[in-house]
Amino acid sequence: MKDMPLRCTDAPNPDALIRARTTLGGSAVRAVAVLCVAWLAWPGVPARAADTAVLTGADQPVANAADLADYQSYVEALWPKAEAKGVSRATFAKAFNNLTPDLRILAKPKQQPEFERPIWEYLQQIVSDRRFSLGKQALAGNAEGLKAIEKVYGIPVHMITAVWGVESMYGTNMGSYNVVRSLSTLGWRGGRKARFGEQQLLSALRILEHGDVAPERMTGSWAGAMGHTQFIPTTYEAYAVDFDHDGRRDIWGSATDAVASAAHLLKSNGWHAGEPWGYEVTLPAKFDYGQAGLHNRKPVSAWAQSGVRHIDGKLLGAGDLKASLLLPAGANGPALLVFGNFRALLRYNNSVSYGLAVAWLAQKLIDAPFLTTPWPVDERSLQPDERRELQRLLAARGHVIRAQDGVLGGETIAAVRAYQLGKGLPADGFPSLKVLEELRKDAHS
Repeated sequence: MKDMPLRCTDAPNPDALIRARTTLGGSAVRAVAVLCVAWLAWPGVPARAADTAVLTGADQPVANAADLADYQSYVEALWPKAEAKGVSRATFAKAFNNLTPDLRILAKPKQQPEFERPIWEYLQQIVSDRRFSLGKQALAGNAEGLKAIEKVYGIPVHMITAVWGVESMYGTNMGSYNVVRSLSTLGWRGGRKARFGEQQLLSALRILEHGDVAPERMTGSWAGAMGHTQFIPTTYEAYAVDFDHDGRRDIWGSATDAVASAAHLLKSNGWHAGEPWGYEVTLPAKFDYGQAGLHNRKPVSAWAQSGVRHIDGKLLGAGDLKASLLLPAGANGPALLVFGNFRALLRYNNSVSYGLAVAWLAQKLIDAPFLTTPWPVDERSLQPDERRELQRLLAARGHVIRAQDGVLGGETIAAVRAYQLGKGLPADGFPSLKVLEELRKDAHS
């Protein structure tokens, strides 16, 4: 089958580029890529700040002689590990030719945006009008290729297009960092990320050994996420496919390969064709909020017996498909039943906010409803220092929270729920300002 056309739509006049589109392959790819870079260099065109620095060289810290020597020692010590993984000396030398550490990497944020802001703000930013309009264009312009991918993997075209859109704005924002340089910098001095960096680096070297991409084309985010669908190297090795049958698994230049690879990942991690990802529900009065959370999976019939209804009040039915109840903003926000297909989305990025962003964009792309219950936007969300304080206060009361870093993961949610139960509050596990204020009172009493 033919490749999906490359669309460089982050330009002052995207229609001109859409009219000039071509299929991905050979010299045509390079020609259109040059055209895209030229358009993106025009004033007023949005780009990620980090990638702008890569293009302009602005504000780049320079490694001193001691840093360079230490980095080279790290690279030399890495060679036996790479060789043991099947990497040839020629590939290794080519990958590290003239490389120096990228010190900007070491100053990058430690937390992802979906953990740093209220869920409604994150969703509004991700599911923007621009991402929606470009998604409509991607659906229309790539219908044949997307349908072929759906036929093989069972992922609806609007859902896999939404993944593509959330990950890289349909290939217009894939990152410009040299992946080997970024990951070797993390492996060298990445602190808590050093182990991740080296693991991904060795995987990246195996990809180069396989010949799917040249070192200079292996670009991505500062943390090694690559291509249209932002696979880290180990994910690439596990799930990348050569869907266009050109002999290479090219997630950088072939949107077909990239989107098919994302579909392969979802199918391999539990996506079942024909099943829903989830839907909004309404809860009965005096509902036991302790039942909420991904940890609790029950048949739809059991949720129906608990009084859970469709958002329009209709009965759920007696199905045996298992679902979990999510309260992403606590008892005062929307409630959803989510199924195995939603869990498959979380294997891409283990964040409920991320999964809901993909689901919402997918719903919008087919003009389907998402949520009707308003978000509790009037409730002030906890700031990073307040989230860490909440974790410290909960830990002081004997709750297990091993990483008191402000990331509100499963341990924190379980601790909040247990605390709420003890205080007679709705046990929704939501780390609200009210919960923090109660903890403060208890700490001073």
